[in-house]
Amino acid sequence: MDNIRFLLFVLFVMLGYMLWAAWQQDYGPKPPQPQSQAEAPAASAPTAAATAAPPAVTPATAPASQGKVVVRTDVIRAEIGLVGGDIQLVDLLKYPVSKDKPDVPVRLLSPEAAKLFVTQTGFLGDERIAPKHNVPWQAQATEYVMEGGQALKVPLVWRGEGVEIVKTFTFTPGSYEVKVDYQVRNTGAAPWTARQYGQLKRKRPEKNGGSAFIRTFTGVACRTADDPYEKIDFSDIADLPRDWETEGGWCAMVQHYFLAAWLPPQDQINHFYTKALPEEVYLVGSYSPEYRVNPGESRHFGARFYIGPKLQDVLETVAPGLELTVDYGIFTFIAEPIFWLLSWFHKFFGNWGWAIIATTFIIKAIFFPLSAASYKSMAKMRKLQPKMQLLKERFGEDKQKFQQALMQLYREEKVNPLGGCLPILVQIPVFISLYWVLVESVELRQAEFILWLNDLTSKDPYFILPALMGLTMWIQQKLSPPPTDPVQAQVMKMFPLIFTVFFAFFPAGLVLYWVVNNTLSIVQQWWINKQIEGSAEA
Repeated sequence: MDNIRFLLFVLFVMLGYMLWAAWQQDYGPKPPQPQSQAEAPAASAPTAAATAAPPAVTPATAPASQGKVVVRTDVIRAEIGLVGGDIQLVDLLKYPVSKDKPDVPVRLLSPEAAKLFVTQTGFLGDERIAPKHNVPWQAQATEYVMEGGQALKVPLVWRGEGVEIVKTFTFTPGSYEVKVDYQVRNTGAAPWTARQYGQLKRKRPEKNGGSAFIRTFTGVACRTADDPYEKIDFSDIADLPRDWETEGGWCAMVQHYFLAAWLPPQDQINHFYTKALPEEVYLVGSYSPEYRVNPGESRHFGARFYIGPKLQDVLETVAPGLELTVDYGIFTFIAEPIFWLLSWFHKFFGNWGWAIIATTFIIKAIFFPLSAASYKSMAKMRKLQPKMQLLKERFGEDKQKFQQALMQLYREEKVNPLGGCLPILVQIPVFISLYWVLVESVELRQAEFILWLNDLTSKDPYFILPALMGLTMWIQQKLSPPPTDPVQAQVMKMFPLIFTVFFAFFPAGLVLYWVVNNTLSIVQQWWINKQIEGSAEA
């Protein structure tokens, strides 16, 4: 029993170190990066044939002098490049980069060469009648500002041989969803045929290393009829480009807290693809079946982008399965109910800190019978310490006889030596799940609590919560039976200090949960110890 408890604590320490190391890589101090001048993104021209392979085979540079259209809504500031007529830059106005820079929004899309992340749309077909994402468009104005809570429409025009195409972006108040509508007017004598495509183009972000088990995912995500959610790493795209067809579906490039997704029409068969370009630039997108517009006719073709935060209640209404981009890892089945509880209590309290405390009470109540049985076992073990010490003194030199005598003592006293391990086993998946909820849920990003705790997803700036966590862990040890092995006993005494150091750099919300959980455990364990010891004296 001692060895198992000791190994579980060692496992917990190792897990804590891995999480701490991953947290440091994602959120710790970063070395200064050299400043690079913004460059226009390298566009890639699709092949001319309507039945050709996915676009973006031949790189072509789009001149920045062609101009742009600036769009401002209540939640985003976007720039549409007139070369290509696509969204090239998006600032998320409701999400500052940090607490220290409240006026600097997160820039999700950017044409800057070092941080390239843009959208590209167009048609596959005869280039004289089907514009791709490297041709110039005309705009009626250079700036559009949303006013009066009304939807904002930004039209662009392209004219070819016997065809006029109006490409309209529609921005909705309070929404990160952008509708793209093409109106094709065939004024020529021959039928107009082409395939509509849309894609996301991104340079691979700087690699930080770390284990995929405890790191947030940055890469491609997609949905097909056969797989509701598939993640594709950038390195896998480089090794083996993908092509598949499915009804509906979507594709996205995801990162911590945010994503950009291409959402083609869901009532048609769409052909999806991934592709690696030089200098670690990657594509993911889809193209449609062949569209046809007869002479003298006008038709509309549309699709959507979602460019913004991974808000779960919003994503599930945008497209089926898009909420799965909020990835809680292998313990999703535990993390999702925890997030649901947190969200429910947040609606009640209006504060994520109190929501964490209330959720901790609920989790503790759910596991109360299990914890009670475990603490009773530990209390009985504590009561047996004098007898166990006598056996050690008697059979200390003969480990086999000592173990036999010890097991006989357990049977006589009706004590389960493994019972005290259950609280540790239960806490590990809950601990990991809450870690993921705090790390991955954008709803908790930069959430304030009280007093000095102004960001529950960052470390406690004064290390008060980690110190309290170490103190509660030390009190718990005092209430638990010590290992009979003196070496293990000495090592166990170091664990509160080790965990205090690790937790000093963890998100304050996770440490808050641990402090409350430990405090409740102390009360429960103290009460059970008192009952067991009281019954023994009687």
